[in-house]
Amino acid sequence: MSETASGENSRVLAGRYAIGEFIGQGGMATVYRGTDIKLGRQVAIKVMKSELSGDEQFRSRFRQEAQSASRMAHPTIVRVFDAGDDLIQTAEGAKRLPFIVMEYVEGTNLRQFIEENELSLTEASRIVQSVLTALEYSHRAGIVHRDIKPANIMITKAGQVKVMDFGIARAVSDTSSTLQQTTAILGTAAYFSPEQAKGESVDARTDLYSTAVLLYELLARDVPFRGDTAVAVAYQHVSERPQPPSERNPEVTPELDRVVLYGLGKDRARRFQTAAEFREALAVASTGKMPDLPRHDTQNTVLFSAGEEVSESDLAIRQLAEGGGSRTQSRPPVMWTWAAILTIAAIVIAVVFWLVNLVPNEISPSNVREIPDLTEMTRSEAVEKLTELDLEVIQIEQSDEKVANDHVISSDPEAGTTVNIGDEVTLLISSGPVQAVVPDFAGKSQEALTKELEGLGLVVGKVTKKDDPVAPDGRVLGISPEAGSKLESGASIDLTVASGKVDVPDVVNQALDTAQNALSGLGLDVTIDAQMASATGCVYNPQLLITGQTVVGSSPQGSQITLSYCAG
Repeated sequence: MSETASGENSRVLAGRYAIGEFIGQGGMATVYRGTDIKLGRQVAIKVMKSELSGDEQFRSRFRQEAQSASRMAHPTIVRVFDAGDDLIQTAEGAKRLPFIVMEYVEGTNLRQFIEENELSLTEASRIVQSVLTALEYSHRAGIVHRDIKPANIMITKAGQVKVMDFGIARAVSDTSSTLQQTTAILGTAAYFSPEQAKGESVDARTDLYSTAVLLYELLARDVPFRGDTAVAVAYQHVSERPQPPSERNPEVTPELDRVVLYGLGKDRARRFQTAAEFREALAVASTGKMPDLPRHDTQNTVLFSAGEEVSESDLAIRQLAEGGGSRTQSRPPVMWTWAAILTIAAIVIAVVFWLVNLVPNEISPSNVREIPDLTEMTRSEAVEKLTELDLEVIQIEQSDEKVANDHVISSDPEAGTTVNIGDEVTLLISSGPVQAVVPDFAGKSQEALTKELEGLGLVVGKVTKKDDPVAPDGRVLGISPEAGSKLESGASIDLTVASGKVDVPDVVNQALDTAQNALSGLGLDVTIDAQMASATGCVYNPQLLITGQTVVGSSPQGSQITLSYCAG
């Protein structure tokens, strides 16, 4: 590199990648927008921090992992194009810093996205399902991410989810000897799995634990464990039982609680085993149905007040938190007494729970029904569910700022109430906000914009097809009233939509140059046929007037067109 940090616009990495504007900075790297000079495409360039520059083992591992990640091509994964290291001028002088060249994604990372937007349960589930799709693909390729967290997940302007930084976490962890060193570079231990915290080997199930932490945060708006140090947080991942997300956000359903807590199993054999299994359970829970998951205790940890049983790996973390050094402790005999008392108490509680919750369900009269949770279901889904329970449905519409149009706001009686067959259940249905702001249409398809408008309580009015040389078929070109307008619920929006065709003008009897200029920019495949008078009998004209044209008027984009003229 030829320039210092102040000369960003002229810096070139490896003789190929021109560094442009600064995008952001994290615990491991600084990110710039850049250009691949050789291929002329826009890229994102991630330059690793200088504290990693002196570790040749890291640079070698980094290149190896980046090469593995570059073989992955999937819509939910940010592509890796290249990696290496180069001499870069820093405040401490020229250093050979590793860099990675990635696909440039227009959008923001999930950390910024959730700080600026309040996610619904549906949107949170959608994002995590996309992350699991990416992990399913990478795990099949034999690549474990090891650092799933919001900062490593991108949300494009169109709402697409993309996971990035595959392999970087492994390069860091394989060349960092302690938990403090690793977390100092990776930035946070909030998403660590118990096996990562204990320094054990990791596998695909490690990513699934971190994804469960991510889902917990999106639902409860906070991570399950917090502490003053990374070691303190890591110890909680190993030893403490997380609160169900519904205790922090009452909107979270029991079904989602079940999926999250199962995903946070301390023992990796007692949590989700594959990304596909996790995604399927989350999809089922998102519809309001309880997923079929094993009923073992997923936390596996009991702390005793008079003493505690600690594994060697747990003890290592505790020593790290207390400043290191070996320590021995005799186990007090009273521990076994407490263990027996707590075991008996657990059995008694389990029996009482079974008697209270399970037995009544088996002996309850066949004409009794329990109202399910219908909140934010569509009108048709809620009506169908209540009809299947042989209940009468009364529907009342009401405007609502948060619940989408034609979705359930609440039910009366509320969820969990027991009623008799034939009883009436009143559904309060959202008609959308009283006043809706017309959304921006840029880059959206007619189908996507229609769905968005319906969610705001607006309807699509007149749809006009328009030829356009660039926009694909179905892309929205304009709306009326314009974006940003405030409309009453139920108002209609007229759309102008690309037809997927282009209007080809008639250029017969025009000069060749004039005809070519008229057709340029329309995305057509134009062929010129120069006819010889001796062969065709055409009449030569010095202006080279067009005598024939194969395509005129509305035609598919990219159509082939042949122009003929007499060449003399």
